Amino acid sequence: MAPSLFASTRRMGLALIAGLVLFSALAVAHDAISVGDMSVGQIEEELQNCPLVESLNEHKRAASPQTTSLTSKIFSVLFPGSPAVNAILATIYISGPPNFLLALCPPNIDPSSLSVMVAFAVGGLLGDTIFHLLPEIFLGEDSPDSVRFVMVEPNRNLLLGVGIMVGFFTFVAMDKALRIATGGAGHDHSHGHSHSDDAKPTATTTSSSPQPSNELKQRKPTTTNAAPEPVSTEKEINPSVKLGGYLNLIADFTHNITDGLAMSSAFYASPTVGATTTVAVFFHEIPHEVGDFALLIQSGFSKRKAMGAQFVTAIGAFLGTFIGIAVQEFGGGHSSSAVDSAASGLFGTSLTWGDMLLPFTAGTFLYVGTVSVIPELLETGKDKGVEIQKTIVQFLAVMVGAGIMLVISWD
Repeated sequence: MAPSLFASTRRMGLALIAGLVLFSALAVAHDAISVGDMSVGQIEEELQNCPLVESLNEHKRAASPQTTSLTSKIFSVLFPGSPAVNAILATIYISGPPNFLLALCPPNIDPSSLSVMVAFAVGGLLGDTIFHLLPEIFLGEDSPDSVRFVMVEPNRNLLLGVGIMVGFFTFVAMDKALRIATGGAGHDHSHGHSHSDDAKPTATTTSSSPQPSNELKQRKPTTTNAAPEPVSTEKEINPSVKLGGYLNLIADFTHNITDGLAMSSAFYASPTVGATTTVAVFFHEIPHEVGDFALLIQSGFSKRKAMGAQFVTAIGAFLGTFIGIAVQEFGGGHSSSAVDSAASGLFGTSLTWGDMLLPFTAGTFLYVGTVSVIPELLETGKDKGVEIQKTIVQFLAVMVGAGIMLVISWD
């Protein structure tokens, strides 16, 4: 009796062991098959359970304890809500104060006098793009509590580069279209100044060229005929200048749409990137709005109408912000779980349409900070001493603008 009972118990044990081995083999096979279908977030979660990664996390928390800086406290007060709410608040910050400052500007302000402010804005825009946006696009945001790993997807990086190029050449096309429509004057901070400069040489050449030939015979008629010409040119406004003012409003409206897209994409990427992008756009908007204001005055607008037109173009920033929020919420993005696997995103990558907004923003910032603004800083006069001093001040302003972007996010 005892041997048969022992034999049956032995058979049951062997069957149980075989079942466990078979179940483990099936589980391993199932995991091996499903790894390729895991999303990037799921892979990150599995990596965090690795003993080596847990040790790295403990070392990181011990080596760099969390401290709240002054800038972090300020940003937490200015941007206390969700990414959507913070993007809307940021749009209010970059649209309201620069336009209200126009009330303090004299109607005859010369945009070329803003070169130091423009240089400061260039440093801020390029600093934000190089220090924040580009690293965030390709590497992502650092986590204060744990180490992070980056999965290299060649096609993903290529698509991100395409997004940057699309943003850059979108502004190239806008600027080119405006130059064609206005007969060669582009959309920059010194556009209004260039019209007046172009008019002066034509007036001097027409008044000076006939004098040598008729100076002895008809001295009095030449003086009487030349006298009324400056009066008529001062009162009349060139139709191309008027057209340039209205086309500049259209370009400014479109430019503000991209600013709104920048706000939404930056805050959905991370709070730090959103805050630094807001600061960079804010300092860029001040000389930009003043330059557009001066052009509208030269186009025949009164000061009140020019300020009203600038407020109307500010609606474009809110439109861009709401478009960006809609794309992030419904098209997937950094905080969305719309991509279930690496192969279900754009062209077989882990990207979504929401992830393409930040590269587009970086491309527009690169154009504005280089092609659109730097040519103004390269303009020089005849006095070498004055130009050297002016250049030194401009370079210092660029360094200060870029330095602020660096200090804000320095760990």
